[in-house]
Amino acid sequence: MDLSAHLKARAQVIEAALDRYLPPASAEPARLHEAMRYSMEAGGKRLRPALVLDACVAVGGDEQAVLPTACALECIHTYSLIHDDLPCMDDDDLRRGRPSCHRQFDEATALLAGDALLTLAFFLTATNARQPGIGPDRAAQATAELAEAAGAPGMVGGQMLDLMSEGTKPTAELVETIHLKKTTALLTAAVVCGAILGGGSEAQIAAFRRYGRGMGLAFQIVDDILDLVGDEAALGKPVGSDLDHEKATWPALFGIEASRAVAQELVEDALAALAEFGPEAEPLRMLARFVVERDR
Repeated sequence: MDLSAHLKARAQVIEAALDRYLPPASAEPARLHEAMRYSMEAGGKRLRPALVLDACVAVGGDEQAVLPTACALECIHTYSLIHDDLPCMDDDDLRRGRPSCHRQFDEATALLAGDALLTLAFFLTATNARQPGIGPDRAAQATAELAEAAGAPGMVGGQMLDLMSEGTKPTAELVETIHLKKTTALLTAAVVCGAILGGGSEAQIAAFRRYGRGMGLAFQIVDDILDLVGDEAALGKPVGSDLDHEKATWPALFGIEASRAVAQELVEDALAALAEFGPEAEPLRMLARFVVERDR
């Protein structure tokens, strides 16, 4: 299997679904909807929704039936990027090679566009109950999983800790906690939601939770490394911003080479979590390997 071709095919399906679910740009309030679409259409790997679809398939589910929740993951991810870029957060002018939402529009519009995408995400997970074979119980379980990962116990809490740690000398424990909450929680929720909606067993869901932890932590460690040594054109955003903001990162504590070694160990654990799955889980194995090999 060619991972690049797989992700491209996944992205095409996801983007077509997002176009259906997002409000038309011309609908009032048009400026809000334009900002939502501007940020959603900026590109990206569509990794989180792809993880939902791939986990669903790995447990024998129907990938078409979980598209609403897959798109919900992308809505939440995009909302978080819009808010992270705001002057009160990371104050970044570029996102995915284009002006960030608040630069293209204005701060208030960017804030509301993020709010609207977050709200749309939970509308989508709730209405996923209407898809064949899903039902209200699975949809409610997936919605709760996503809410916990996106809120104070997960991503939002991680962002708060990240902001509080700027300019301090963090411990390894704090850095890991920030990574687990800010990045890993949502990546884990993607595979867990896919498994839940696909009808996975408790053992399979637990395996995906372990996979998500290893893959998600490795993803953030590599992200931190690329912020130091990556190519700005390939990343689509300025490099060195973590250093400028004195953020708590793994490379800041242990250096680049030791951080790469930790990321590799985490990916190996993620792969071990998939040992009981057959060839249907091969895209997830390839995605885990891609995490430590990527350059953007």
